[in-house]
Amino acid sequence: MRKFLGIFSLIVIVVLAAFIGWRYYYVFGEGVKAGELNYMVKKGYIFKTYEGKLIQSGLRSRTPGSVASYEFEFSVENDSIANILMLNSGKVFELHYKEYLGTIPWRGHSKYVVDKIINMKEE
Repeated sequence: MRKFLGIFSLIVIVVLAAFIGWRYYYVFGEGVKAGELNYMVKKGYIFKTYEGKLIQSGLRSRTPGSVASYEFEFSVENDSIANILMLNSGKVFELHYKEYLGTIPWRGHSKYVVDKIINMKEE
């Protein structure tokens, strides 16, 4: 019985670790979004994270009467990228991001995490 519980516990731990790795650390997708940076803030009670919003232009809904989202809300892990964004609010950016399946408090409030600035220009 003791051997069975040990093997069962090990299997549960391995399955749980695999699920957590897949859910919170697996990069589901990558992409680039372009638009005007609306704001970039550092906020949080325990974990201070950088959160931002990009306003996209040129999006139209394919079905009449429906609303298309023009806002891209994202998080930033890298302090230097976040500082560049904070100092240049209102400019047009092309941002490379990674999409995760879930959020973790120390990474940010969004499942979209910007990891690179591709281009920055005045409007």
